[in-house]
Amino acid sequence: MPRPQGRTLLAALLAVAALGSIVAASNTLGGALPGPLPIFPRDNWWNADISAAPVDPASAAYITFVGATKGMHPDLGGDVSAGSVQVYGFPYAVVDSTATLRTVQFQYADESDGVDHATNLSVPFYPIPDEAIAQAHWVEGGDPGNVDLRSSSDRHLLIVDRDRRYLYELYNVFYDGSQWHAGSGAFFDMNANGRRPDGWTSADAAGLAILPGLVRYDEVFGAGEIGHAFRVTVRATNGYVYPASHRAGSTTGALPMGARLRLKAGRDLSGFTPEVQKIFRAMQQYGLIVADNGSDLYVSGTYDTRWNNGVLNPAFGAIKASDFEVVKLGVRTLTAPTHLHIVGR
Repeated sequence: MPRPQGRTLLAALLAVAALGSIVAASNTLGGALPGPLPIFPRDNWWNADISAAPVDPASAAYITFVGATKGMHPDLGGDVSAGSVQVYGFPYAVVDSTATLRTVQFQYADESDGVDHATNLSVPFYPIPDEAIAQAHWVEGGDPGNVDLRSSSDRHLLIVDRDRRYLYELYNVFYDGSQWHAGSGAFFDMNANGRRPDGWTSADAAGLAILPGLVRYDEVFGAGEIGHAFRVTVRATNGYVYPASHRAGSTTGALPMGARLRLKAGRDLSGFTPEVQKIFRAMQQYGLIVADNGSDLYVSGTYDTRWNNGVLNPAFGAIKASDFEVVKLGVRTLTAPTHLHIVGR
């Protein structure tokens, strides 16, 4: 076969390069999420209006346990320092339906998806981007997947298949050079309200999905109101209530996983910036859902270098535990918000 001449060869190389860029672009860090939003159907627990739900009889005692004067903290942000590997908040990856499915070996295989539970063997299931192996910022904490920090960090990896609207979440990940490992993993069809079986964890201690409960930059600075609850941690928990499915503590007096904290309607928000007011209004209408053990009143958000923690940190810190009330535990019958038309459960 004759060799291609210079111009033809250059064109061929450019075509290959262009194809490579297209393939690379199919995996996007912090990419646009597929609509409709918010994530999951309108009647999902994350999207349910709890502004008129009854207060739990033990609300005051729960707030006292947390510490009435304790302030909130925004667990989100950008790089820990300029150009650093370490980051604040949760990164998430957006892939398409052509992404290769990988097997993951789990510590808690019996409560994880991507496992043949008849044999307890993992199967190809998770569309983990190859970039997550050696590139920074794809895994929570910032270090690449091939750095083993499982003993010191939660190391979540969140992945959205934008074509099918599927959500995959992994906890405590590590790539050993040939195989992905994780503590646990969970799959969620974003088109449905699939709750984990009772007793099952997810990538989060409560058995809930993580991504739908994050404070996201596109929502905060977008045109509309935020239409969902936020993920929050507390230092200790006691059992679980709906919508959670898993316990990770039995501390007397502590909130259960799945409990909802609601910012009191009478809390004056006028002193905050418009974007911060929007976040706090969502806390009044949708609340915070206890999803993991951690620092008290740390509200989870995305890794995004556009966040200004110089604004967010003092604003969140000004809201104290005493500004919240605990919604009746396990409540399922909820009021529909006028702008989301949520059907009561």
